[in-house]
Amino acid sequence: MISASNIYLVGPMGVGKTTVGRSLAKSLGMEFVDSDQQIEERTGVSISTIFDIEGEAGFREREAKEIFELVKRTNIVLATGGGAVTREDVRKAMRHNGLVIYLHATLEMLVERTRSSKNRPLLNTGADPREVLETLMLERDPLYRAEADIVFETDSRSPHAVARDICTEIRKRWQR
Repeated sequence: MISASNIYLVGPMGVGKTTVGRSLAKSLGMEFVDSDQQIEERTGVSISTIFDIEGEAGFREREAKEIFELVKRTNIVLATGGGAVTREDVRKAMRHNGLVIYLHATLEMLVERTRSSKNRPLLNTGADPREVLETLMLERDPLYRAEADIVFETDSRSPHAVARDICTEIRKRWQR
């Protein structure tokens, strides 16, 4: 176990937060939690359904409430939704309750990784997915970077390799 109470993975959709998070939690002996999965379990409906009924603003409100509950826990690796950082109160809650890790990938890699996904409401609007991802990255990348204690590149790397490198970095930081 490490000294930080929690680890929060932030980054755009398709970057691998959930897959890396599972591997990271296992390696560190921590519990893995995915905020989107928590919301789906709590509501009994998919994220896409919430977007359809409540819009993005309604979803972000639900997401914030879920994260506020999750930051009260300890010893978790939390994979957040890609837009969680758009709210200052969510950023502050994560910043004060653990280590924030930004998983970054190039636009090309994100387009490739999300190409066949049907469960990404922001990409299923009829707009060009590449343009949507580019716009989201332009808006959110500065927020991810501002909040991150550590930034990891994920392009052309397996989730296991990324998780291993994160573990190594975390262990180095807590041995200082």
